[in-house]
Amino acid sequence: MPATAESVSPLIITAALTGAEVTREQQPALPITPDEIAEAAAECAAAGAAMVHVHARLPDGSSTQDPRVYAEIIAKVRARCDVIVQVSTGGAVGMTAQERIAPVRLGPEMATLSMGSVNFGEDVFLNTPADMRHFLDTMRAEGVMPEFEIFDSGMLSTLNRWVKRGIVAPSPLHVDLVLGVAGGMPASPAALLFLVGNLPAGATWSVAGIGASQLSLGTLAIQLDGHVRVGFEDNIFFRKGELATSNAQLVSRIARIAAEHDRPLATPEQARRILRILN
Repeated sequence: MPATAESVSPLIITAALTGAEVTREQQPALPITPDEIAEAAAECAAAGAAMVHVHARLPDGSSTQDPRVYAEIIAKVRARCDVIVQVSTGGAVGMTAQERIAPVRLGPEMATLSMGSVNFGEDVFLNTPADMRHFLDTMRAEGVMPEFEIFDSGMLSTLNRWVKRGIVAPSPLHVDLVLGVAGGMPASPAALLFLVGNLPAGATWSVAGIGASQLSLGTLAIQLDGHVRVGFEDNIFFRKGELATSNAQLVSRIARIAAEHDRPLATPEQARRILRILN
C-alpha cells in the first residue's frame, strides 16, 4: 500500500549518467569524458538528484573499469557538487571480475553489486557466487556501501538467503530493482510489487525501469515510498520518439512528479542519512 503522509521519506533520485552500452550515435547528449560526466552530475544535482551512478568510458567511447579514469571522474564530480558517487562493478559484458572490482579500491561512498547472473539481450552477464563474495568482501574492506542490484526474483532470493546466513548485514541495506532488461523480470507494476513485497526487512529500495518504463515505474515508486533511478544508462528518450536533451531533463521530470505527490526530494546529506552511509 502507498505510504501515509506521516511516513513518507524524502525521495532519493539517482542519475545513471552514462552506462556501458549506450553510444553517442544513439544519444548525442551522452556524457563520456570525465569533464562531461562531472558536468552532467552537477546539472542533475541542481535538478534534484542526490546520487549519481557512474560508468567510465575511454575517449573513443568504449567502456573501461580503469581506476585512473574513475578517480578522475570522482574528483571532478566532487569538485562540482556534493552528490553521492556510486561506481559500477557491472562494467560491461565480458569484463573479468578483477577488472570490474577495480574502482571499489578507490573508496567511493557506494558501489553496485549484482546478485547473480542474467541473460542481457543477446549476451550473458556473469556473476558467480564466488565473485559476489569477493566483491562484497572488498567493499567491506574499503568501507564502501553496496547497492544490491536485482534483475530477477532469483537474485532477490539469493540476497535474502545471504542475509539469513549472515553473509550480508541486515542493516544498512539498499536494493536497486532493475526491471525491463531483456532476460530479467519485466518492467511491470506487478513485478515491482512482488519484489518490494519480498525485500529483506528494513531495506531501502529504488527502481530502475528500462526504456519507457522508467517513467511509469518511477511514478509508482514515488507512491510506494521507494526511490527512483533515471538517466541515459536505462533510457535515452523523454517521450516516444523524442530523445531527452540531458540526464537532468529526466531528473527534473521525476522531481516534478514527486512534487505533485507531496514527496520532498532528498538532499545528498539527507540521502546519506536515509541510506546510513558510514564513510
